[in-house]
This record gives sequence, C-alpha cells and structure tokens, in this order.
Amino acid sequence: MAAEDVEHTDDGHFIIVKGRRWRATDPRLADDVRERLVHHLMAARRAVAAARDDEAARKAARARVQLAKTGLGERGTAWWELPLAERRGRAADCLRRLEQD
Repeated sequence: MAAEDVEHTDDGHFIIVKGRRWRATDPRLADDVRERLVHHLMAARRAVAAARDDEAARKAARARVQLAKTGLGERGTAWWELPLAERRGRAADCLRRLEQD
C-alpha cells in the first residue's frame, strides 16, 4: 500500500489500516529527518525479527523501534498537542540518539 493510498481520519491525526486506527507521522517534520527516522525504524524492525532467540538483542531492537516511532511522533505525547519547535526538537533528539550507535 503506497503512502498516498493510506486512509486518514478527518483531522489527519490517525491513519486507518485494515480497520485499525494508528497515530499518523507528524506531517510537519522535515523530509530528510522523517526519511532518516523511517530508515532507522525499518532497520530496527528487521533487527527485532532477526533476534528471535536472543532476548537481549530483541529488547535492544524494540527500544530502537520505540525511539524511532517517538521521533516520528507516533509514540509519546501526541504531536498535535506540542508546539512545532518541540516536535522538531523531539525528532532531532531521537535521531541523534539513534545515530550514536
């Protein structure tokens, strides 16, 4: 399913996938920041899958998923409840932490 084919709620805060509502990515993030966070998210998801029998590795990978999704505005305080500067600061902080490793 292409991103443009995703159904959004009227307020734009959520997407609908297979009848389930999920928080949408912050639409005001800079494209390069969003792309880097998505790259980290996908890498972390692959790491979760690869760490089947290694609990410590799976836990670390899930923490990276959480951090990437927080940076994207999909977790933590809802992005629409924060000022734009704070949202962008959160994304930058999450990205910095993901790129430290």
